[in-house]
Amino acid sequence: MEKETGRLEAFSDGVFAIAITLLILEISVPNLQAAATSTDLLVAIGHLWPSFVAFLFSFFVILIMWINHHEFMRWVRVCDYQLFFANGLVLLGVTFVPFPTAVVARYLGTGAARGAAVFYCGTFFFISLAYQILLRSVTRRRRLLRDDIPDDLLARAHRAYNFGPLVYALATGLAWWSAIAGMALCASLWILWARFRYRSFEAM
Repeated sequence: MEKETGRLEAFSDGVFAIAITLLILEISVPNLQAAATSTDLLVAIGHLWPSFVAFLFSFFVILIMWINHHEFMRWVRVCDYQLFFANGLVLLGVTFVPFPTAVVARYLGTGAARGAAVFYCGTFFFISLAYQILLRSVTRRRRLLRDDIPDDLLARAHRAYNFGPLVYALATGLAWWSAIAGMALCASLWILWARFRYRSFEAM
C-alpha cells in the first residue's frame, strides 16, 4: 500500500519539477548588436519585465500547488484508478501552466494584456476544479482517507477547496477589466494555500 502511494507521489513530484523548470525557458537572453554597451544590455533586460512577472507568478503558484499536493497525499491510505485519473487531471493542468505563462510574458505590456491575463487566470480556475475532483476522489465517504484524519480538518479542507474556484473565477472576470488586478487577485490565493494546515493533529 505504501509503495503504491509512493509511486504516485514520485511520479507527481517529477511532473511538478519539470513544469516549474520549464518556466525559465520563456526568459530569453537579449539579442544585441556587437557594438551594444552595458547600458544597452541593462535596458534590454529591463524590457523583459513581463517575462519576469509571469515567471515569478507561475513559479510560486506551482510551488504552492506542489506543497499542497505533497501534504494532501499524506491523507491517502491507498490508491485506486479513480485517484490515479483525478491526480492525472491535476497534473494535466500543472504541465499546461508554462504555456499561459509564456502568453502573459509576451503580451502583458501590450494592448492584448487583458486577454493574456484572462487566459492565465482561467487556467488556474481549471486547475482549482481539478483539485476539487482530487479531493473528492479521496474523501467521498472517506473511502481512501486515513482513519486518523479528523472530521473538522476534513470540513476545513472542503471549505478551502470550495473557496478557490470562486476567487479564480472572479480573478478571470476582473482580468478582462484590468490585467494586473486580475493576476494580483489570482496570486492572493497564495495566502490561503500557504496558510492552510494539513497536519493540525498529533497523528500526522
